[in-house]
Amino acid sequence: MASSCSSSLHFLLFSSLILFSFSPSSSQQSFRPKALLLPVSKDASTRQYVTTISQRTPLVPINLVLDLGGQFLWVDCDQNYVSSTYRPARCGSAQCSRARANGCGDCFSAPRPGCNNNTCSVFPDNTVTRTATSGEVAQDVVVVQSTNGFNPGRNVSAPNFVFSCAPTSLLEGLAGGAVGMAGLGWTRIAFPSQFSSTFSFQRKFAICLSSSKGVVFFGESPYVFFPNVDASQLLSFTPLFINPVSTASAFTQGEPSAEYFIGVTSINVDDNVVPLNSTLLYMDSQGVGGTKISTVNPYTVLEDSIYKAVTEAFINASAARNITRAASVAPFDVCFDSSNILGTRLGASVPTINLVLVGDVTWSIYGANSMVVVNQDVYCLGFVNGGNNPRTSIVIGGLQLENILVQFDLTTSQLGFSSLLNGRQTSCANFNTTSIA
Repeated sequence: MASSCSSSLHFLLFSSLILFSFSPSSSQQSFRPKALLLPVSKDASTRQYVTTISQRTPLVPINLVLDLGGQFLWVDCDQNYVSSTYRPARCGSAQCSRARANGCGDCFSAPRPGCNNNTCSVFPDNTVTRTATSGEVAQDVVVVQSTNGFNPGRNVSAPNFVFSCAPTSLLEGLAGGAVGMAGLGWTRIAFPSQFSSTFSFQRKFAICLSSSKGVVFFGESPYVFFPNVDASQLLSFTPLFINPVSTASAFTQGEPSAEYFIGVTSINVDDNVVPLNSTLLYMDSQGVGGTKISTVNPYTVLEDSIYKAVTEAFINASAARNITRAASVAPFDVCFDSSNILGTRLGASVPTINLVLVGDVTWSIYGANSMVVVNQDVYCLGFVNGGNNPRTSIVIGGLQLENILVQFDLTTSQLGFSSLLNGRQTSCANFNTTSIA
């Protein structure tokens, strides 16, 4: 094994739609949804994105920190895990194989969820604190909401959803009230693959985050936001890459990363190319370098030399607009006096940072995704310095993802991304949350 090792939640108005208690047997199994949705809210204190599902029998609503590159669902089983449908994964079972279990063993205490004999285990990973531990593989009922891409639909049940138990201690650093993490990564037991297998739709999902509420879609488009904007029609595409070396806190030798990597070929600020050490933009044979997308990092993190080059270019371009510097405000180094910064539909009128991607497409980062309003007098550039020799050169963080529809097609290994939805007079908070029931 290799190792590199509260605040209140703001619930969404429509999350209550999936939380009422009903028996899985009452769901109409003949109904096969084309897509599913998860509600997302942003925790103001931790800046983590939180979703809610229902799990167990009887059903219990559980709050989970969303982890785009997470390997699977993991849940605290030490506290209040009661379910008549909980089933530990026995050694040699198909569930252990799907989970790529790292070992099998016994638990030397009274049987309970998370502690059973002859069961396999994996490494649930708190990617916020970069801490991992061993946890029992199990399966239980999960209930989520279907959608037709316009409205929420009826609840549907995944009766044998594979996940991992974890100890209560692994919750440290997560948003208050969260009891685990929802992994959306490449693995066979992450949410996209399990939902695809259960409901027979493509291994495709899309995230749409905001500073208030958002949504994750699994399955087929459309993704229609008020006033009738189908964000699936606004996508540009670039390849997704698999890092051959795991980026998890703990992993088995030879295991690939579950995170999503894309190819940045250059960066420019207001159409001026930023001089960079281009070798940092590509992954080497050890999986070092390159660019990944993260919902766990609240802001984009750049390797030291990339950070210095990008911020210097941004400062110079800002000065050309008569935008003056202000004192730094942690964790940000580059801040500005707001008095000469105008507001636009795309956020603060500041230089645009463009990531040029493989396929000759450009991910443009406007003021809404680049600037953090510290107070009415000071705006800061929402990028942070990742230091020398980080594992990944560029980590695109949460702020830079907000109000952009980002689609992950695991079958074709393509990432689709929209322009900033503000420019279409909508946002990720504008998915129709009115129940059709």
